[in-house]
Amino acid sequence: MHQQTIRARISTGTVEGFTKDGVHRWRSIPYAKAPVGPLRFRAPVPADPWPGVRYCHGFTYCAPQQKMYTLLGVGKYQPMSEDCLTLNVVAPENPDSDEPLPVMFFIHGGGYILGSSATPIYDGVALAKRGCVYVSVNYRLGPLGCLDLSSLSTPEHPIDDNLFLRDLVLALQWVRDNAAVFGGDPDNVTIFGESAGAHAVATLMATPAAAGLFRQAIAESPASGMAGSAEVAAAFADDYAALLGVRPSEGAAAVMAAKPAQLIDALDRLMVDGMKAMRGAFPVGPTYGTKMLPKDPVVAMRDGDAHQVPLIVGTNADEGKLFTRFLQLLPTTEPAIEMLLADSDIEVRERITGAYPGYPSPSACVRLGGDFAFGTAAWQIAAAHGAHSPTYVYRYDYAPRTFRWSGLGATHATELFAVFDIYRTRFGSLLTAAGDRVSAARVSRDVQRRWGEFSRTGRPGEGWPRYDEGMRAVLVFDRQTRLEYDPHSGRRQAWEGFTLAAQ
Repeated sequence: MHQQTIRARISTGTVEGFTKDGVHRWRSIPYAKAPVGPLRFRAPVPADPWPGVRYCHGFTYCAPQQKMYTLLGVGKYQPMSEDCLTLNVVAPENPDSDEPLPVMFFIHGGGYILGSSATPIYDGVALAKRGCVYVSVNYRLGPLGCLDLSSLSTPEHPIDDNLFLRDLVLALQWVRDNAAVFGGDPDNVTIFGESAGAHAVATLMATPAAAGLFRQAIAESPASGMAGSAEVAAAFADDYAALLGVRPSEGAAAVMAAKPAQLIDALDRLMVDGMKAMRGAFPVGPTYGTKMLPKDPVVAMRDGDAHQVPLIVGTNADEGKLFTRFLQLLPTTEPAIEMLLADSDIEVRERITGAYPGYPSPSACVRLGGDFAFGTAAWQIAAAHGAHSPTYVYRYDYAPRTFRWSGLGATHATELFAVFDIYRTRFGSLLTAAGDRVSAARVSRDVQRRWGEFSRTGRPGEGWPRYDEGMRAVLVFDRQTRLEYDPHSGRRQAWEGFTLAAQ
């Protein structure tokens, strides 16, 4: 098919993208200056204007991370660079009306240590064709963006906190300033993300600087234990300096001088050690008790201090199964669970394990690990935000036979196949070859229709009531979508009051 070029004039200059398959695409538009040299570990600065035309036909760099996570295809890796603060725009070539379109702003997941907006699944074409301007964003990851080293800051080497969060706020400001150029409505932005991206969505809801930058939010499988206090962050920063072979007083100079690969290797060691330390949070993620993020996001929601926007939040039926095969970071085995619960009172330990019949059987352990990592976050967010603003809760149960036969089921991230219409692609059709094409298409259509309607109106369509502490309505996406009330109530109640901090 003939590929045409398309140009747009944004606040910093002219960008050229291309038109294909009924959509316009612009890739890797910079929204910030490269955070290198003296800007490393500093709040992002808006991109400088450029003369002439900037070619935005292809993806440039992803944030520094372990190379194995940058795989884009067979033998094809995305190059990495600290100069990674870019975003991508997809807009329909022939929108149905002259009215400005809602903007859907996607934040990728990856545990705050990996991922890229260039990952093929995040293409966004299907969403744009359904009537939105789709924006996907890169933000600084791992030690350069999500590990808070601000306690090491010195006058010679100042370090800011919550760098990735500042990146996302600046990207949303870019959307506010430029969405109209692409046919989008800057006053109707929906932020959505999955896993750590969903956690970032929840965090933005409690970030004062993000006020007014979005109207709706969708958090798909937000993770628990990713937000830490400034005190916890400082303890991790001291440990990190030690891993680099220096005293805390020398930490700022050391991290400024280190190569990205050295910083990433040291973070890997810190994460292994941090799992043993059980400080109450992971080493990476947002830090609260700061000007950027005054409160833990769930506490801010509970207190009514979060942005009062409609929210969709949910999890998948078999969250933990993915982590028995890949990224074995979750407590999905008896030894890991016993370590997780070691500092809890005996009654708490028995209450939690008792909520999983058959414990310590492998299947019960996987369910418990999935709830610890994702279920608890969704339950807490739904109750906290739902007391103040319209909140809609889902569970994604759909799994084609290929996923069930492989033992993965509706595991972590599989709802992305529906959200991004992957089952209609060549790759997706392989997954549904065992007679699941009709059901996969139906579930995908339902999810996309509801996400689309929510982005337009703040309501996710008929038959999905608001979540409240009385009824706890949950929409279950499956071969036949249905409504359930307080499913897994025993599991939900068992975790109430549990904290990761050493007790």
